[in-house]
Amino acid sequence: MTGEVHRPGRIEVVCGSMFSGKTEELIRRMKRAVFARQRVEIFKPAIDTRYSDEEVVSHDHNSIISTPVDTSASILLLTSDVDVVGIDEAQFFDEGLVDVCNDLANRGIRVIIAGLDMDFRGKPFGPIPALCAIADDVTKVHAICVKCGALAYVSHRLVANDKRVLLGEKTTYEPLCRECYAKAQQGL
Repeated sequence: MTGEVHRPGRIEVVCGSMFSGKTEELIRRMKRAVFARQRVEIFKPAIDTRYSDEEVVSHDHNSIISTPVDTSASILLLTSDVDVVGIDEAQFFDEGLVDVCNDLANRGIRVIIAGLDMDFRGKPFGPIPALCAIADDVTKVHAICVKCGALAYVSHRLVANDKRVLLGEKTTYEPLCRECYAKAQQGL
């Protein structure tokens, strides 16, 4: 059996900077799975309440119902009898997410993950680098640099705060290309 009759487990990662369409792509893939009559479950970190407590919402305000969880281990407890698992804002989860996703894929479940690959300092963020390493498919999406129009490289933080995790939107972050980010870091 091949194709949609026999669905082997797999891990798909959609990563990039803020405002690049990661969540939009996750929602698109999850809605296609629902249309195909697959059983789906979507998770997001409980700390992400920017647009909604219980929905995954893109910056363009497209949404899909989700289950907020505090730890990656909770995902395993809530995924019996599903075909597709979606995970948004994966960078906010603990490193155990890598094993959780491997476990799900090894059970024949398609796992679709969306998250920032780098933090505001340009450093690899949370479990995303390890998830990219074990993924069957990685899609790197790009925002457009708000300074010059090139492909964005990183989410530049606009507010003075050194905390690694700082939830925010357009007033807190802006997408910048590598060159404009370097200039911003030098205060130019």
